[in-house]
Amino acid sequence: MPLLKTLRPGLPILIGASLMLTLSMGLRQSLGIFMQPLTRDVGISVSEFTLAIAVQNLAWGFLQPLAGAWTVRYGFRVVMIAGSILYIAGLILMADAHGFLSVMIGGGVLIGTSLACTAAAIAMSVATRAVPETVRSTVLGIVSGAGSLGALLSAPIGQVLAEDLGWRAGLIGFVVLALAMLPAAWFAGRVDAISLPKPSTDQLGNNSAAAAVSKAFGNASFVVMTCAYFVCGMQLVFITTHLPSYLQICGMDPMLSAQTLGVIGGFNVLGSLFFGWAGGRWNKLALLGGIYITRSLVLAAYFMMPPTPASTLVFGAFMGFLWLGVGPLVAGAVAELFGLQWQAMIQGLAFMSHQVGSFVGAFGGGLIYDRLGSYDLAWRIGVAVGLSAGVTQVAFALIRPTAAPPVLRTA
Repeated sequence: MPLLKTLRPGLPILIGASLMLTLSMGLRQSLGIFMQPLTRDVGISVSEFTLAIAVQNLAWGFLQPLAGAWTVRYGFRVVMIAGSILYIAGLILMADAHGFLSVMIGGGVLIGTSLACTAAAIAMSVATRAVPETVRSTVLGIVSGAGSLGALLSAPIGQVLAEDLGWRAGLIGFVVLALAMLPAAWFAGRVDAISLPKPSTDQLGNNSAAAAVSKAFGNASFVVMTCAYFVCGMQLVFITTHLPSYLQICGMDPMLSAQTLGVIGGFNVLGSLFFGWAGGRWNKLALLGGIYITRSLVLAAYFMMPPTPASTLVFGAFMGFLWLGVGPLVAGAVAELFGLQWQAMIQGLAFMSHQVGSFVGAFGGGLIYDRLGSYDLAWRIGVAVGLSAGVTQVAFALIRPTAAPPVLRTA
């Protein structure tokens, strides 16, 4: 196959990046299945648990640009292995938690810091360097799709262990899975041997992180994409954090939440592959806006009716298809606009907005539930903001099509 022949030199790197991504994202997306038993046994509130998840997302977002800059200075392998170690330590601390502080440090600070070093921005930057530009968008979709398979594995394993042996055993199972991140990060780190042509000082004026940041925020297309990215994080983390609790409140079988997260993971693969392919053919920013609009409509349709097992699984399928497809589109747009040298850092700048939205989705949803006893207001806010952001993104993309400027391009 022509594509496989093209990818063969970088295949170990792509496999390592995909495995690292699938574990870091799959385990993180499945933490919500432990919320009810953990909060009950440890004696903390739902809003305190979701505050830890919210801090996780803030740490991930605000440290992502720094982790991206570190890859330029220290190399990808060092950053990814350090992140994997922090992930394992965070899960161990959560499994041994006896109060809020352990949940906050383990599930919040340590895992959040780890995600900045092992999740989508870093994995996508690794994949971008490992393949020719002609197949870049398609490969980003493949890596993003492979990276979504973790939820198919981790959510059912965690749920079964938690039901049979308790939530602490479920988290220990996650620790065992997380150990595989170490060899994955090592193989993905081979990308450090791939050299990039350096931009000239005359072209940039100043070949530095500060210059890259200035150019990024001086680009209107990047700014609009970054602002709309807020909504993506708010909607998705609200679902991963609160859907298990919502289904339990509605009297659904506890296994349904794990099954739904698994369905989301499965359809993530299809969505990532499709939007990776589509991003190589159509306007990436317009596609992003279309995802936000469609996702908001699906969210409204599901929460307007009482949940059933069938409607919940269908909801998971639609949301999964619209979930990680954002990843290859954002990564591809950043590479087109600014080149490869500072891609991980610039993508991290956009991701900060995503993670502020994640904080609002996780903690805001818990706060609204604690105050009002339902999630009605939370999902309505998510739908309204999502539609607004999606329409704005599409309109701007059509009025001002993306064009890659000469500055910061290195490949």
